[in-house]
Amino acid sequence: MTEKEFADIVGSTKKIVLSAIEKHLSARFYHSIDDIAQETYLRAYRSMTKNKFRGDSSIGTWLYTIAKNESLRMNRKLAREEEKFKKSILHIENSGEDYRREADDFEDLYNTIDQLPEIYRDVMVLVAGGYSVRQIADRLDIETGTVKSRTSRGKALLQKFLSREPR
Repeated sequence: MTEKEFADIVGSTKKIVLSAIEKHLSARFYHSIDDIAQETYLRAYRSMTKNKFRGDSSIGTWLYTIAKNESLRMNRKLAREEEKFKKSILHIENSGEDYRREADDFEDLYNTIDQLPEIYRDVMVLVAGGYSVRQIADRLDIETGTVKSRTSRGKALLQKFLSREPR
């Protein structure tokens, strides 16, 4: 298929595609009409170049179906994104107290880590800092197995210390 042939298809089916999108896309997502139209034609082009258009229906009907499906997919996608956004806003609103509580918990944890014997403390500080086992081993010049065992023993000691502390 040549570019001109495809451009002719786009020109002759644009109203059909836009009609399908407007009919099936939620009004609050109308800002995505151009994106859906573009995705519709992109999918159609890919299918045509792979000879997947069987010709059981007219090109207009086929493109209408693709546009409808893309609109429904976009409704679901944007609704999920809206929901995530709402949750993040609620999280931000409620997080002031959570951050203070987390900061206190973090401070308690680091104070407890300071009480560990040095061989466990060094490893646990790096674990808490997000370093990988390999990075810790390289940094402390010890074997990865040693990092794993010290991490395990350090966690056990931390649990023991934390369970003794009154909250």
